[in-house]
Amino acid sequence: MPKELLLQVSPEVAVDAALLQEHVGKLIQTNPKDIQHISILKRSIDARQKAIKINLKVLIFMYGETFTPQKIELPDYKNVSNAQEVIVIGAGPAGLFAALQLIELGLKPIVIERGKDVRGRRRDLKAINLNHIVDEDSNYCFGEGGAGTYSDGKLYTRSKKRGDVTRILELLVAFGAADDILIEAHPHIGTNKLPQIIQDIREKIIECGGQVLFETRVTDIVIKSNEVQGIVTQSGTTITANKIILATGHSARDIFELLDRKQVFIEAKPFAIGVRAEHPQSLIDKIQYNCDFRGDYLPPAPYSIVKQVGGRGMYSFCMCPGGVIAPCATSPGELVTNGWSPSKRDQATANSGIVIELKLEDFKPYEKFGALAGLEFQKSIEQKAWHLAGETQKVPAQRMVDFTQNKVSVDIPKTSYVPGTTSVEMGQVFPGFLSQILREGFTEFGKTMKGYLTNEAILHAPESRTSSPVRIPRDSETLEHLQIKGLYPCGEGAGYAGGIISAAIDGEKCALKIGEILLKK
Repeated sequence: MPKELLLQVSPEVAVDAALLQEHVGKLIQTNPKDIQHISILKRSIDARQKAIKINLKVLIFMYGETFTPQKIELPDYKNVSNAQEVIVIGAGPAGLFAALQLIELGLKPIVIERGKDVRGRRRDLKAINLNHIVDEDSNYCFGEGGAGTYSDGKLYTRSKKRGDVTRILELLVAFGAADDILIEAHPHIGTNKLPQIIQDIREKIIECGGQVLFETRVTDIVIKSNEVQGIVTQSGTTITANKIILATGHSARDIFELLDRKQVFIEAKPFAIGVRAEHPQSLIDKIQYNCDFRGDYLPPAPYSIVKQVGGRGMYSFCMCPGGVIAPCATSPGELVTNGWSPSKRDQATANSGIVIELKLEDFKPYEKFGALAGLEFQKSIEQKAWHLAGETQKVPAQRMVDFTQNKVSVDIPKTSYVPGTTSVEMGQVFPGFLSQILREGFTEFGKTMKGYLTNEAILHAPESRTSSPVRIPRDSETLEHLQIKGLYPCGEGAGYAGGIISAAIDGEKCALKIGEILLKK
């Protein structure tokens, strides 16, 4: 019977199958040549001691024991061309995985996406980076795959209670992701590989009889007697259905405004806001691995840090080892930053959002906007940053130590943020209380991570789209909107997810609830 084993090995042994086999043979006191195969079930890095170790959970097959390589295959998707239709608004992870689940149930998804397909998006991303032109429907947030497609592809979630994480990971592998994501403690696909996976998901939806409509913005949701009847697009076309999954993402401000105008109940939700800090990756490696050079066998080091400062949480968010900072505005006249890493994480810099948790009372100056108060607070900071940096997609930037000392940086070196930077005293971007917390927080970070607080680090502002500023409330059992029958608020935009995995899980959950109703009939 195969033997399961927990062990710690050097980074070199962890990446070399022959060395690992020899090591395991010694541990279990057997000839390594008698080992047929070692399956790695889980892998993580332990960098707490000077000698860095890799934690492995393995399954050992000796010769004579049956070993069958695992092949992950897609579910038996049905042809749903003539099945009952369900509208899915948004082709991000929540929408796409909702569509796949609907097909698995025998229902036909009609996916409505305001942006372009993954290939079409690339031209618009180039226009933002090089020409400072923001297309309101096609950018880093909107388009096939949603914000996740071109922003790193992190697959780690703490929200295990939300659903079956393994199922989502296995579906991604079946659609072409490397099977390493099944074993890594912090799995990651990479923004260079995600587009093809997203495209393959879309092609499967269409092959099974579903529809995917690009460059189709929803301008109205048809509601009669507190029940959805369908949607209206910007071309004036009406698409009817009495079940709608609303999976529009955290930046679909026009949808929040539409619901508010229609007096569909929504509420302001706290989120977090701050800056994106960029360090040389070699510096983060030195801090995290406690060595001058990480060597050939360790990946670029990530970091995670949390502090309580001024009664609020200040923490790293969406940390991107070996990554770059991207311009993520969704309208002209605003600035937004985010980060991503390619699959190899081989860029020279590391970046992370460093953000502060907000409270509902922070939105008081915007209380006249009601449920949209947080959105207007968010918008005001993005617009102010745009004005301060010169009214292009260049962002306000400042060296980290200079920021803590209220000094304008004399010079800003070239960073990974392609549109460029403008030297600005960052305190001007944020309300005074946030600037003060950030200054104190970076000083505290420097005490915990020796070397982190340095003028080699460049702050870019703002990191403002950490999560939705609005929650669209739903029944905890049926997942329907509390007021509107047949409307299923879903994913990050509705306030029920935070990242690719949790959004995908939430999409599946909404689809399953719809299936429970429609398939009873």
